[in-house]
Amino acid sequence: MTDTPQFILGSGSPRRLEMLAQIGIVPNAVRPPDIDEDPLKNELPRPYCARISREKVAAVDAGADDIVLCADTTVALGRRILGKPANRAEAEAFLRMLSGRRHKVITAVAVKRGERVWERDVQSVVKMKVVSDQEIRAYLDTNDWQGKAGGYAIQGPAGALIPWISGSFTGIVGLPLAETANLLRAAGHPQFQGETI
Repeated sequence: MTDTPQFILGSGSPRRLEMLAQIGIVPNAVRPPDIDEDPLKNELPRPYCARISREKVAAVDAGADDIVLCADTTVALGRRILGKPANRAEAEAFLRMLSGRRHKVITAVAVKRGERVWERDVQSVVKMKVVSDQEIRAYLDTNDWQGKAGGYAIQGPAGALIPWISGSFTGIVGLPLAETANLLRAAGHPQFQGETI
């Protein structure tokens, strides 16, 4: 029996693991939950994203005093949710929709300890340049679109297609670090080694 609670990351995303490491936090366990991520009929992007992160955190198997972190990132074009493309053709359709336009990237974070849940969502605005057919083909050939909301990741090759953002870069990548650190502190997880809460 340990005195300190276990910290569990409820995400299979290597990016989220790397981003936590960036602020000196290493989970004791990684347990991605298996939930249905389909949007409900007429569900808007922000409530959808918050609901999914809440459902993820509730689905992770954890001890009564363990701290669990889950997040969900959604790309929103107006009221439309652009999830992870099912295939190359859908990824291409997403890129064509986003080309030359601004869109929102929403990341919702949920932290659970016992019965308590702390939540926060962060919205950022991203502008994609007008992307040529050749650029779309070249990007799709990288396969970087696989498993990425909206069919792209700003920290990968698609960064060359994004001339402008407003908001949280780490939120666009998939884990807004300042807000996540605050939620973890609220749940009793020290941010820096040696720090006591």
